[in-house]
Amino acid sequence: MITMYVKTGCPYCAMALAKVDDLGLEINELNIADPGVLDELMEKGGKRQVPYLVDESTGTTMYESADIVDYLEKQYNNKDTSETPPTEN
Repeated sequence: MITMYVKTGCPYCAMALAKVDDLGLEINELNIADPGVLDELMEKGGKRQVPYLVDESTGTTMYESADIVDYLEKQYNNKDTSETPPTEN
């Protein structure tokens, strides 16, 4: 399960969430404006910074939206990247 800590109106969070949508991932999105969520973020990550990603399936945690986008792309992009056979003419 992927959890992402975010804040409403945060452009960096929006960038990371756009990649989540692009890849069709289901995540647990937690807003630090909600009661107790900021305390949980501070306990897990040690900083008030968002977005913060926790991927329980790989044991990965990270800040920085660009790093999160790169990680999600590499880890969860299921597009077929194999070489396409040539078409017959």
